[in-house]
Amino acid sequence: MFSARWIRENGTAFDAGLARRGLEPLAQHVISLDAARRQLLTTVQQHQSTRNRMSKEIGAARVRGEDTAALVAEVAELRDSTQVLERKAKELGDELDELLAGLPNLPAEGVPDGADESANLEIRRWGEPRRVEGGARQHYEIGEALGLMDFERAAKLSGSRFVVLSGALARLERALAAFMLDMHTAEFGYTETAPPLLVRDAAAFGTGNLPKFEEDLFHTTDGYWLIPTAEMPLTNLVAGEILGEDALPLRFTAYTPCFRAEAGAAGKDTRGMLRQHQFSKVELVSVTRPEDSDDEHERMTACAEEVLKRLELPYRVVVLSAGDMGFSARKTYDIEVWLPGQGRYREISSCSNCGDFQARRMNARCRKAGEKQTRFVHTLNGSALAVGRTLVAVLETYQDDGGAVTVPDALRPYLGGLETIG
Repeated sequence: MFSARWIRENGTAFDAGLARRGLEPLAQHVISLDAARRQLLTTVQQHQSTRNRMSKEIGAARVRGEDTAALVAEVAELRDSTQVLERKAKELGDELDELLAGLPNLPAEGVPDGADESANLEIRRWGEPRRVEGGARQHYEIGEALGLMDFERAAKLSGSRFVVLSGALARLERALAAFMLDMHTAEFGYTETAPPLLVRDAAAFGTGNLPKFEEDLFHTTDGYWLIPTAEMPLTNLVAGEILGEDALPLRFTAYTPCFRAEAGAAGKDTRGMLRQHQFSKVELVSVTRPEDSDDEHERMTACAEEVLKRLELPYRVVVLSAGDMGFSARKTYDIEVWLPGQGRYREISSCSNCGDFQARRMNARCRKAGEKQTRFVHTLNGSALAVGRTLVAVLETYQDDGGAVTVPDALRPYLGGLETIG
């Protein structure tokens, strides 16, 4: 979130960043709103100073036995006009806050320009996409044929965009999550965390989900939001805190269910598990010093890629264009796994560097030892990985002609040595 002061001092750069996002220039509007509000507040202070002075004059006049009716009336009029100015200043402040809260992060240098995913830039590939003789089946065809993936019963319970997994597929999903968590904690230094799945407004605001994306979230009747990703609670662990820089980076990981209304996804991926209201994910979150976040972004992306390498699932990495990035991101790498059933790459992870954008919304800062001055931390987040989509990729990649699915070598220790599902 940007401050009015920063925009006053960097108006040209701010408008240039908005233009890369496909948005109209707003710097002058923000500056004008802020100037009008500050002028009103200055006038309020002047009125208050005048009232204080006149109140003293009234007291002195009364001591002298003089008539103070005119002065009292003038002070009352000044008080009323001050209250009007205060209300106007608050209205302008609220308008300014609402405007600033709805503005996205600005793209970093090196992010490709473009309005949508067509401008995304592929930067590397790993593995050879598999072609299945006779045509690969999609994951829902495989799962339903095995009798272990049931969308019909899920719809009876909850409606569309839900699934019931059972038997070996339910166990496979659990194994995938355990495999990912073990790797990220034992090898990559992330701290496993079990956060709340319900958060308050402030947490949703801190990560940039509110107010702009309210329709994409599920809301309880008593004021909580169901998390759309563990990024929300994990990032907010440092909200309002001043961290010692010698303790950074902080790295968290969590395996949680995630809940998304998918309000803007009507008609997309209506069959199968690719786009659901409830799904599971292993999330990575890092909190760093500002000068370290670019390197941390590369590291985080490599951690997510390593999961796919060990599962031997071919993938590619793309850097998102300015117009395709998420609201809070300044730079995002998408990892797209090859799905033989669809014959194309599909997103399985997004790793984003948010710079100080979320930290400003959360007021999360850091300080060097022995110094008084603080600065905002940088925050990063990434899926490593979306467990349901990884399950989809395993089913489609490891299917055989007879309808069975070979269990990847890396997962067999988590499945009691099971080699085949079928």
